Amino acid sequence: MLVKFKFTTLFICCFLACKGVLAQNTQETEIRRIENAEREAILNADTTALLRMMSPKIVVHNPENKIVGLREVINRVKQGKIDYEKFERLIERVTFNNNTAIVMGKEIIKPKGSTSNAGKTVTRRFTNIWLKENNRWWLIARQSTIISID
Repeated sequence: MLVKFKFTTLFICCFLACKGVLAQNTQETEIRRIENAEREAILNADTTALLRMMSPKIVVHNPENKIVGLREVINRVKQGKIDYEKFERLIERVTFNNNTAIVMGKEIIKPKGSTSNAGKTVTRRFTNIWLKENNRWWLIARQSTIISID
C-alpha cells in the first residue's frame, strides 16, 4: 500500500510539473508568434496590425532616446521615419510573471528612406513587455538601444 501511495504521489507531482512546463511552452510559442507578427507589421508599415497589437497606453523608449506613446509610433511609421528594408529579431529569452511576458534579445535592422541611419546595418538590444488581458496579448512597453552601426 505504501509503495502504491508513493508511486501515485510521484506520478501526480511529475504530471503537475510537466503540465506547468507545457503551459509555459505553449505561452512562449504564442509570444514568439506575436513577436514575429509585430516585427512583420513594422517591416511592412502595417499600422492597422500594429494598432491591434499595441496597447493604447504603450510606452516606448526608442533608440533615439525619446519616450513616446502609441500615436507617435504610428505617426513615425506613416511618415516613413520607421522604415526598414531588413528587420531580424533574435529572441534570447521569454519570461513570464503571471499575465505578463518579458521578451529580450537582439535586433538587426537596415533602415531605408528618411529613417535615421538609412543604408547602414544597425544592431540593437531590445525588451518588449506584453500583458494578457481578456485572453489577448497587448504590447505595453518597449525599449531598444543601438549597440552598433555598420
